[in-house]
Amino acid sequence: MFFESAALLGHESIHQFHDPETGLKAIIAIHSTALGPAGGGCRRWHYASEAEALTDALRLSRGMTYKNAMAGLPMGGGKAVIMADPDNPPSDDLYLAFGRCVESLGGRYVTAEDVGVSVDNMRQVKQVTDYVAGLPPNGSSAGGDPSPWTADGVFLGLGAAAQHRLGSSSLDGLRIAVQGVGKVGYDLCRQLHAAGARLVICDVNQQNADRVQTDFAAQVVSPEQILFQDVDILVPCALGAVLDAQSIPQIKASIVAGAANNQLATVADGQLLRDRNILYVPDYVINGGGIISAALEYMGDKTTDDVRAQIALIPERLTEIFVTADQQQKPTNVVADTMAESIVAAGASS
Repeated sequence: MFFESAALLGHESIHQFHDPETGLKAIIAIHSTALGPAGGGCRRWHYASEAEALTDALRLSRGMTYKNAMAGLPMGGGKAVIMADPDNPPSDDLYLAFGRCVESLGGRYVTAEDVGVSVDNMRQVKQVTDYVAGLPPNGSSAGGDPSPWTADGVFLGLGAAAQHRLGSSSLDGLRIAVQGVGKVGYDLCRQLHAAGARLVICDVNQQNADRVQTDFAAQVVSPEQILFQDVDILVPCALGAVLDAQSIPQIKASIVAGAANNQLATVADGQLLRDRNILYVPDYVINGGGIISAALEYMGDKTTDDVRAQIALIPERLTEIFVTADQQQKPTNVVADTMAESIVAAGASS
């Protein structure tokens, strides 16, 4: 299964780890080191099976290769997933064990926090390996929770998408549906509300939804209905594969752009969106703010101003994709993939 899966998405290596003492079950997928060490966060999630965990790791790590390439970072793509055990809450020792797994790869993979993993967890990992980012910053240095930086990049990218698709230089007055209002989604809603957008939101955690409703006068709908709201922009900020042959025909938004990874269930779904005249904003480009923060932190001698300046380039990259897609009459995801693959190939040959 591992070799077939690796060949399918072009991975360099896949590593499976088990620590009986802590109950750790983890997979680290290294997709590419052509541009540098494979950078990508660690996700802790309740997977139905090892096969499901492997599929997630492979899709996410490949996406990180493309994300880092399009962000202009000297890093390849990798991802770690930890299989969460509902009967065994994670301990500090579990993250120490995970850190030893990362250390065993000798720097080919650099980790950071992702869904289900915190800055404090990364502090535990740091005790046993230096191949880690997303740690508390020191003064104005780059570092810390990458979530707010992800939200910043998505907010800027939404502006570029609105300008291209709607001819609007502002988000003021636009109806925007946000699927998932956790750390990234909440901060994004804060910025959208301040910009004058009218919010429709959902979250599987009712407390998260109630908070955004109270703080930003958002309309709350069920998770089952959020994709199909009558809005200008749909912003997926939860898990992936929400855009498929069943959901796309029901989408009313003119733009789909959000922080979630792997929003398209298949590559062909990008064409389905284009056929409906819906502008799809490639997720690994618009949501690159978090990895930009983590990568610049890991590189050292970088400040929050450096992170902010790099994230400010996201709208320009997106506009290039939009214009090229229009000129070539191709889906935006295909155009973005081609750009990313060209960057990686150039790195591999240099």
